[in-house]
Amino acid sequence: MKYLIVVAHPDDEVLGAGASISRWTQNGDIVDVAIMCAEAKARAFRPDDNELEDDTNASTKYLGVDRIFEATFPNIEMNTVPHLRLVQFIESAIKESEPDIVITHHPADTNNDHLQTSMACQEAIRLFQRRPEVKRVKEFWYMEVPSCTEWAINNAMNLFRPNCYVEVGQEGVDAKITALGMYRGVMRPYPHPRSAEYITGLAAVRGSQWGTNYAESFEIVLREY
Repeated sequence: MKYLIVVAHPDDEVLGAGASISRWTQNGDIVDVAIMCAEAKARAFRPDDNELEDDTNASTKYLGVDRIFEATFPNIEMNTVPHLRLVQFIESAIKESEPDIVITHHPADTNNDHLQTSMACQEAIRLFQRRPEVKRVKEFWYMEVPSCTEWAINNAMNLFRPNCYVEVGQEGVDAKITALGMYRGVMRPYPHPRSAEYITGLAAVRGSQWGTNYAESFEIVLREY
């Protein structure tokens, strides 16, 4: 199976799917990541651009990510970028990656860059309709990102409703926490949602919902049968 995870910022791919990425790549699946805002501008407690790139490369390599596609859209200002430009970047990643499954942010996340990424991704996955030579995306998923998705403030949209659980085990949770720790300035002390305790607890809750010890949850919104 081939996955493309499209995220607004470096570290979102780990926060939303790090344990699953580790499991998938260990099982021989291929995972690519597309990052919309790969620069450190407007990021609190973060290194400079070169250091952030080093952190991204180290973390994704640790998880077994195959390829990274990076853009430099403005951080926390993605709403100022023409929608078409966002869509075209994701389309280019889809053409190169040729994924079976595309995963991105839930559109009701509190972070506006997540919303813009999600809306652009919804458009980009339809590329095969206009370009018959482009591989059809079989499934489209939303993920939950701690510190953004659980706030559930924007009830003008449907909120995150998981219907897919990836069993990750203690090893997957540990891999996620280790990969997050490779991003300088990301982890926080408990009870912050980006703490090791919260991440472990969320994986335990999601696992118990599906009768297993630890899991990450997703919402499948499109699927080819």
